[in-house]
Amino acid sequence: MKARRRQLMLALPAGLATAADGLPVLAQSPPPSEAVAPALPAVGSPLRLPAVTLVDGSTFVPAQADGQITVLYWWASTCPFCALQSPEMQKLWTVARPRGLRLLALSVDRRPEDATAYLQKKGYTFPAAWVTPEFQRVLPKPRGLPITVVRGRDGRVLQAEKGQMFAEDVEQLVRWLG
Repeated sequence: MKARRRQLMLALPAGLATAADGLPVLAQSPPPSEAVAPALPAVGSPLRLPAVTLVDGSTFVPAQADGQITVLYWWASTCPFCALQSPEMQKLWTVARPRGLRLLALSVDRRPEDATAYLQKKGYTFPAAWVTPEFQRVLPKPRGLPITVVRGRDGRVLQAEKGQMFAEDVEQLVRWLG
């Protein structure tokens, strides 16, 4: 059943998506910045992380990811695919955090208040930040949404995914912990 669902979702024509309620919606035109956004980072390439202030007021510093498996997750409160993947990222965070997984959710909402309100409404506790222009200069968001990138203990990309990851795909991210 899950494999069939994945096949159906991947077969949707360009510009057609489904909202969280399963009804088809016409995708909005991408913002101009999306047209110049880079492709996903290549597996094996180094991935430099900038410092960023989290929505809870604390700061993520790159040294927190040194020697750790770190999942970067770009999302937006208005993205229907992110709305389906974010609960799975919360489950991943809850299960894998005690095993040493680092997670940094990066909101690309137009206003930081939108991201903060959404996180509070949904009860998400994973570390999240709003992507500032300064952050974007150091680590630009790849083209698409949601984006999930796994950074290895050595600072190199282990996995990079564009588009919604299904529950079973997110669960499999723990394999990188060894």
